[in-house]
Amino acid sequence: MRKGGKAAVVGGVFALMVGGAAYGVHDFVSAMSGDGGGGTGASVPKSGPPDRDEVAETTGKFFAAWEKGQATRAASYTDNAQDAGALLAAYGDEAHIGDVRITPGTATGTTVPFTVKATVTHAGESAPLTYRSELTVVRGRTTGRALVDWEPSVVHPELRDGDTLVTGESAQPPVEAVGREGTVLTKEEYPSLGPILDTLREKYGEKAGGTPGVELVVRHADETAADTPLLTLAKGRPGKLRTTLSAGVQAAAEKAVKRFAESSVVAVKPSTGEVLAVANHRRDGFNAAFQGRVAPGSTMKIITAAMLIDNGVTTMNGPAPCPPTATWQSQTFKNLTGLRPNEGATLAHSFLHSCNTAFVKLVDEEPLTDASLTREAQERFGIGRDDWKTGIVSFDGSVPASGGPDRAANALGQGQVQMNPLNMASVTATAVTGAFRQPYLVSPELDGRRLARAEGLSASTAAQVKQMMRLTATQGTAAEAMAGLGGDIGAKTGSAEVDGNDTADSWFTGFRNDVAAAAMAQQGGRGGDAAGPIVAAVLRADS
Repeated sequence: MRKGGKAAVVGGVFALMVGGAAYGVHDFVSAMSGDGGGGTGASVPKSGPPDRDEVAETTGKFFAAWEKGQATRAASYTDNAQDAGALLAAYGDEAHIGDVRITPGTATGTTVPFTVKATVTHAGESAPLTYRSELTVVRGRTTGRALVDWEPSVVHPELRDGDTLVTGESAQPPVEAVGREGTVLTKEEYPSLGPILDTLREKYGEKAGGTPGVELVVRHADETAADTPLLTLAKGRPGKLRTTLSAGVQAAAEKAVKRFAESSVVAVKPSTGEVLAVANHRRDGFNAAFQGRVAPGSTMKIITAAMLIDNGVTTMNGPAPCPPTATWQSQTFKNLTGLRPNEGATLAHSFLHSCNTAFVKLVDEEPLTDASLTREAQERFGIGRDDWKTGIVSFDGSVPASGGPDRAANALGQGQVQMNPLNMASVTATAVTGAFRQPYLVSPELDGRRLARAEGLSASTAAQVKQMMRLTATQGTAAEAMAGLGGDIGAKTGSAEVDGNDTADSWFTGFRNDVAAAAMAQQGGRGGDAAGPIVAAVLRADS
């Protein structure tokens, strides 16, 4: 929908006083008092959960008024008459939904599921609308009346606080997003791409060359968020938008994340920076793969190892002792259970076994400072400068200069460091090629945007880091997850402790030939437990 202004739903209550001839002034005043419904006179208010008869009576009256378009009257049977009345008014006035028929299902206690069948009509176009929702009946706190517990999702399950429904000409023409092979990408075939495809349409609809249609959408309270289409009354002509995604890799990513709760993955092509896949499996629908801001655990040791080499502290085959514990400015760091101490370890050995104490001891060496890791991340890996332009909203990672115990914690991917799978896939891609190529989902040629730049790694540093990742994938903590993958492979595991969580976040990043991928599964355990199988499945798809 064209966003000339947000639909005016607040205050629509007054306009609906004319709705329903039998609904008089006394009823209106009663409806606007107390819990959103009428008073009960001098009688003692009831208490306790509403009984079956009260649930049936309240929902019956609420549904009957809703069906007749009597927004204020329907709202009077809720515990928030003002908000309910505004949204129900918009249901008819802004969304143009009429001929409403509501069929209640079998109640479970005080919760009643129901089906809505209606017709949306606008600008000479109409289409049937059917969906399911549910409501719960509660006891009014002051009146004791049985009332609908008001939530926007009662009106439609896609609605959240502040959202409304609007029908009109599309804000942007429809877009037919296609992958690198020309395959059409749809939210039906690739469910986790749904929000991303909506964003692409919002941003590139006009540039893709289509014409708008007429549709019913959810207009979100967050005006920066793209409308969520619910029903198309008249199709516009779609424009074709070419993305960098690979249908095969995307399909593998979708399948892989479904195995683990709260998981996300990104795959990129190191030689170009093109994003091959992005998938999320999350209850909140958030694109954590691109926008997450969480600690990446020991996958951060890729950047830390490069910093140690670049600053002459050690080399791949140089010393990096792995004691049982290491103390940095009063904070004691330990290794994962089962890792044997090794005072004669090399950097490669400590890297492939993910020895925390080795890295903690080395960050105290000259010429390193609190800002050394920040500088390495920004100048070599392009991380943390807030200048990526991927084609959609993304977070570029953050590695702040930190003193005190956080200087050591940052080196282990804890402390103040924040990343997401997009960032770590890019870090791996830089380690593979030595060159930083900013990841992107849509070619910058479409809109002339300038991609971020960074120095990248020296040939020597890149070769050493890549070799350590190879050893990790074949002999170290990533070997089990990467087993069976052919070609040139490498990886790094990570587990990030999060305050308040009993289980660590699982992180894993790896490469196979010209594909780099990174995944996280929040509260998924060690890196190889959840994130590792996700990355391996994605790398296996590009063969």
